[in-house]
Amino acid sequence: MAKTVLNVCNTSITGMARTKDKLVRTTITLPSSLKEKMQRTDVNWSETIRQMISQRLEEEGEPNMAEAIILNERVRRDAPKGWSSLEVIKQWRRKRGMGIATTRNSS
Repeated sequence: MAKTVLNVCNTSITGMARTKDKLVRTTITLPSSLKEKMQRTDVNWSETIRQMISQRLEEEGEPNMAEAIILNERVRRDAPKGWSSLEVIKQWRRKRGMGIATTRNSS
């Protein structure tokens, strides 16, 4: 299959104004038939590809919330009977030398 090389770089002034990043040139390899179809349009392919790459990177960086919830449910367990988070906090504060914060209901 014959392939065409397409240089993807930012040549538009508006694109350069939107970003303060240094622009670099990169190359992608495409089938010649795809390159021919691209040339028959008025699309700014550099900008289009830049946006698609940015969007994909954002998606890859986002945590998968459904997966996080399932994992949390797997490792979650009930606290032992008689366990008091208030007492644990007081103990840690004493250990750090911070003293115990005074609250209305403190014992």
